[in-house]
Amino acid sequence: MSLLDINTNVTAETALRYLQQNTNSLSTSIQRLSSGLRINSASDDPAGLIISTNLTAQINGMNQAISNAQDANNVIQTADGGLSEITNLLQSINQLAVAAANTGANDSASVQADQTQIQSALQSINRIVADTQYGSRRLLDGSSGVSAAVTDTTDLSGISIGGTFGSGTTQAGNVTLSLTQASTRAIGAGTATYASTSSLVSAVNGGTTGTGGTIVINGQSIQISASDTVQNMLDKINNLTSTTGVSAQFVSGTSGGTIELTQTNYGSQFSINYAESSTMLGTVTVTAGVNAVATVQIGSATETFTGGQSSNASGLQLTDANGNSILLTEAGNKLALNANTTVATVSVGSMQFQIGANSGQYVNMSIGNMATSQLGNTVIAGKNLSNIDVTTAQGASDAISMVQQALSQVSVMRAQLGAFQDNTLNSTINALGITSENLSASNSSIADTNVAQEVVNMTKYNILEQAGMSVLAQANQAPQQVLKLLQ
Repeated sequence: MSLLDINTNVTAETALRYLQQNTNSLSTSIQRLSSGLRINSASDDPAGLIISTNLTAQINGMNQAISNAQDANNVIQTADGGLSEITNLLQSINQLAVAAANTGANDSASVQADQTQIQSALQSINRIVADTQYGSRRLLDGSSGVSAAVTDTTDLSGISIGGTFGSGTTQAGNVTLSLTQASTRAIGAGTATYASTSSLVSAVNGGTTGTGGTIVINGQSIQISASDTVQNMLDKINNLTSTTGVSAQFVSGTSGGTIELTQTNYGSQFSINYAESSTMLGTVTVTAGVNAVATVQIGSATETFTGGQSSNASGLQLTDANGNSILLTEAGNKLALNANTTVATVSVGSMQFQIGANSGQYVNMSIGNMATSQLGNTVIAGKNLSNIDVTTAQGASDAISMVQQALSQVSVMRAQLGAFQDNTLNSTINALGITSENLSASNSSIADTNVAQEVVNMTKYNILEQAGMSVLAQANQAPQQVLKLLQ
């Protein structure tokens, strides 16, 4: 490079090139410091831009998922609030039913007052079911959950299915029942013999010395006279069947007959306790009742249902581990073993909550129908909470059983909601918060400005820019020195 050229000032061009580079670097530093971002355009870091964009989308999605989960928590809490009030009303109904069952101390007016209060409470339950909403979505009327309906009323008289069945969420479809063990009643076989039902009690075991006496069945005493006929004795026992739960019948044999006691309820919960002051039925050998066992299938999910699981539950009332229940009829209890029979249908209207940043990261929650017609519907054949009538002793007794099951149904539903909140929503919120925090830290290291480093860079480029301008000015003076040769 010649220092005596005029047309081409290479020295000035070199100084200009470095000046432009320093100016661009200074501009980049100022931009990073003012924006707080290391990557302000794709040219700053193409690979880093791709990574940062993906991380930002993931972080924003997670933050929205946290908000979604918090909204879901509010939905569940709203539903639980309604269920809490339904529980309080059921407790009141249970108290009124127990009071009405005290027939020895009640007159018709007090019993009717109890019935009136119960009807008012039932109306309140239905009103809560209709009015519990989150926005425009009703939460307790079954539209956000599982609804089951009996299709085979010959074999099944009631069904209650919640949001969990088998090992997962309840599916829609037909309910198929396969009976693996039929339920039986407890039977007490007496050993004392009589020629016929017209025989006198004194003629027990073919003799004439029977004295009669006191029979005690399930805590109820029955007085029998030696002059009573066997039919009189049967009638006295059967007149107290509604209290003892035990009926009596004459079983004929080749040499006379014996008395057999039968528990009117199915299953192991209901027994026969017998005692007598002298020989009337003789030694009574009791064979305990057996609970029914069935395999129930909905869609592809199956579950084992066992009878008599709840306190004082019939062997025909079958429940599973999730609180779902069915009530067999006597005909259903006689179904061929291990033969699949379609008995009901289930429809599912679940709530879906998006609790993740990516597609498919959602959970479902179902809330069953809490109307009175759907509660306590698998205790007494053909009855549910909506048609409680405590004006009779039997009605009051049935009401207590139905209300107790209704309380269990609501409690199971509340427990499922609580588990969903704690194990699914709250744990998801915590996990997403931690993940979002870690991803934000990673994204920050890629996209955010290192302020200390950038201040150093800005200072350096600012000095270099000033120096470059000074050097460029000197380089531009070089051609003027050549002009002195022309003087």
